[in-house]
Amino acid sequence: MTPLIINSFEEYKSYEGKELGTSNYLKITQDQINKFADATLDHQWIHIDQEKAKKESPFKNTIAHGYLTLSVLPYLWGEIVEVRNNKMMVNYGIENLKFINPVLVDSELRLNAKLKSIVNLRGTSKAVLSISIEIKGQRKPALQADIVFLYHFID
Repeated sequence: MTPLIINSFEEYKSYEGKELGTSNYLKITQDQINKFADATLDHQWIHIDQEKAKKESPFKNTIAHGYLTLSVLPYLWGEIVEVRNNKMMVNYGIENLKFINPVLVDSELRLNAKLKSIVNLRGTSKAVLSISIEIKGQRKPALQADIVFLYHFID
C-alpha cells in the first residue's frame, strides 16, 4: 500500500471532510499482548492467561488491552498518509474515544481515517482525524475517536 503524500497545509485542507484511506490489516498476537502487559504493568489475567481465559472469560480467549489497540494507531496511520515538508508533528490529543469491541488475540486490525477538519493557527496546522480501528470479520470496530495532530510545515 502506498500512502497518500501531503506536502503542505493547502494540500491537507483539500481533503477536509473526506476519507483519507484505510490501512492494511495488522495481526495482534499473544506475544504483543504479553509485551504490552510488561511495559504497562497491566497483567490482568484476561490479557495474559490463555488457559484461564478459555475457561472463565466471556470471550473464551485472551483479549488485547484497549490501549494496546490504540497504540498501533501511529503504525497504521503511516500506511495511510505521509506528511512531508513538515518540521515536526505532535500528537496533541484524543477526543471522544470509545472502546467499542474487544480485540481477541490473533485478530487483525486496520485503521480507517477521515479528515474531519484542519485549521492554520499562526503557522501550526491543527488536524482533527475521525478514526476507526476495525476488526477483520466484525461488524463493530474496536474503537472510534477523533485524533488531533499538530503539524509545523516548512514554508
